[in-house]
Amino acid sequence: MGPLYLFELASSQARYLELRQSTIATNVANANTPGFRARDVEPFNKVLDTMPVRLATTSPSHLQLSAAETDTRATAKKDSWEVVHSGNSVSLEQEMIKGNDVNRDYSMNSAVVRSFHRMLMSSVKT
Repeated sequence: MGPLYLFELASSQARYLELRQSTIATNVANANTPGFRARDVEPFNKVLDTMPVRLATTSPSHLQLSAAETDTRATAKKDSWEVVHSGNSVSLEQEMIKGNDVNRDYSMNSAVVRSFHRMLMSSVKT
């Protein structure tokens, strides 16, 4: 059996989600701090772009994708929704949406790992 990179990838995404949730919590905690600027982390796809993973072709009948078809583009970073008179740029509504995104991504990550683990365990049972 060859190396299984899914667990490593899922672990990397979990660490990313932990950092993003911590950043969101810091933003919310400083929502009333004058001059505080809201922060966010780079999208996870940028993290993946630094570790390129190529699809393996194990059969001549597999389709080949060109580099242009597999290239991902990061969306432009959006400014905060509002800046109050004190110079604070934290929007609690925007932070709650980000927190919900982290929750959804974590749930999907753990569901994929659980499913892969069940599949792996059923394949090694005798």
